[in-house]
Amino acid sequence: MANKIDLEGRVAVVTGGAQGFGRAITERFIQSGAKVAIWDRDIALAEKTANEIGGDVKVIACDVTDPQAVEAARDATLAAFGKIDILVNNAGIAGPTAKVWEYSLEDLQMTMRVNFEGPWLCCKAILPGMIAQNYGRVVNIASIAGKEGNPNASAYSASKAALIGLTKSLAKEVATYDISVNAIAPAAARTAILDQVTEEHINYMLSKIPRGRLVTVEEVAALVAWAASAECSFTTGQVLDISGGRATY
Repeated sequence: MANKIDLEGRVAVVTGGAQGFGRAITERFIQSGAKVAIWDRDIALAEKTANEIGGDVKVIACDVTDPQAVEAARDATLAAFGKIDILVNNAGIAGPTAKVWEYSLEDLQMTMRVNFEGPWLCCKAILPGMIAQNYGRVVNIASIAGKEGNPNASAYSASKAALIGLTKSLAKEVATYDISVNAIAPAAARTAILDQVTEEHINYMLSKIPRGRLVTVEEVAALVAWAASAECSFTTGQVLDISGGRATY
């Protein structure tokens, strides 16, 4: 039985909320009393997810790499719910599994656009509203790869390191408001993103986890729920580790 996290009356945006971490986070938020806007490119899957979860979930089409799409999604969320209290930047891609010298510039740029520029654009669009209401919680889904770097995943590792840097910088910019900005650094989980990498790479990541298993989406959702709550009032600019002991700093 999950602990009850109080998100009553809160409105959350979860990017990439149709599956994986995003779906689990959406489900946990609904269980905690929040209303959720799923921003996703896969509308059919997002609608299926919303129907299965139930509760007050609105699906909004959004490509987080498109500034106009992000602003339109923000406006649609405000029209539906009247405010945005929580932003979870979850949408992401793995990119190819390859050595740096075998990586294409196009793949590098796309990975950075989705994993770093997307959250940057979402923060840019939503933060002014949080500042105006003097309340907000931003949770960026980073990765243990952003702290340690995984071989054959230079673009992914760099994009998540950039997201961690954004987290720390933005937290200081809004520190005088009741707004916290934190990153979550999970180990690998069995989600659709693993379909983008080789089995060899998955085994490498698993071998580095002292717990000897992959993290579950429910475990990540539990940590995100706390970071998105009013109780997370003095913890900001932090990288909250959930790597099964892989990182101990």
